[in-house]
Amino acid sequence: MRRVYLIPNIITAFGLACGLFVIFKVTMVEPGSGTFQGLQAAAVLLLVAALADVLDGAVARMIRAESEFGFMFDSLADAVSFGVAPSVVFLKSLSLEQGTGLAFYAIVGAMLFSICGVLRLVRFNVKTQEAKGDPHATALQKKHFTGLPIPAGAIAAVSANLFLASPFGISFLPMEPETQAIVLSTLMVLLGFFMVSRWKFPSLKVLHFRVASFQLVFFTALLAIFVLYGILHFFPVILVIIPWAYIVLACVLSIIRLIAGKKSKTLEEFEPEEEE
Repeated sequence: MRRVYLIPNIITAFGLACGLFVIFKVTMVEPGSGTFQGLQAAAVLLLVAALADVLDGAVARMIRAESEFGFMFDSLADAVSFGVAPSVVFLKSLSLEQGTGLAFYAIVGAMLFSICGVLRLVRFNVKTQEAKGDPHATALQKKHFTGLPIPAGAIAAVSANLFLASPFGISFLPMEPETQAIVLSTLMVLLGFFMVSRWKFPSLKVLHFRVASFQLVFFTALLAIFVLYGILHFFPVILVIIPWAYIVLACVLSIIRLIAGKKSKTLEEFEPEEEE
């Protein structure tokens, strides 16, 4: 039985190793000297860590190997891979003079992102423990997330950095280093706010499409072709579109709900949670 429990924890350890490798690799370069290739490698490793984060829980449920140790290990691994690594990548990619106001603002943005990411994980863990034994609360947790999930926040942060450093970003959105630092720092603060906010972010598990099997296979294959082609040739563009489109969609749905009011039935599942 102990060998079975090792399987999801090994997957978690692999994801943690990816996050640690990003941190250690990035700290070996001088600030501002991070190349586009380096940022791309960091983004790929964090994507692998995100995939491992999905797989470890799925495997644990499939083989009925869920445990308190695995739950805590997964949370701590997420704090490192998705809470610390993106902030380190962000700071190392900037070329700022120490002691300036802009450098301080960048540090504040990185710290807020990491702190809010850890707070998001703590709140999720507490809610998960409270929902045990309550099927309704457990179902609601699986349907929507309260606050931006930390893996999505990490991918959004790194993807914005990668896009601005890519040939596509330089061509379409040319920026001075100082302007780029302000934009990225502001995005880090914004992502930190989204993670600790009470806004609802939809889970992919609630997406259900009632279409014929043949049509589903056809459209899935077509989508896979476009995604694979985009990853091979326009990786920075595809990577920045997916997480930020998800964030914008969730914000639009939440804003519509706020405008509709509590008495309305419109998007009532996106009613922000009240402060406790």
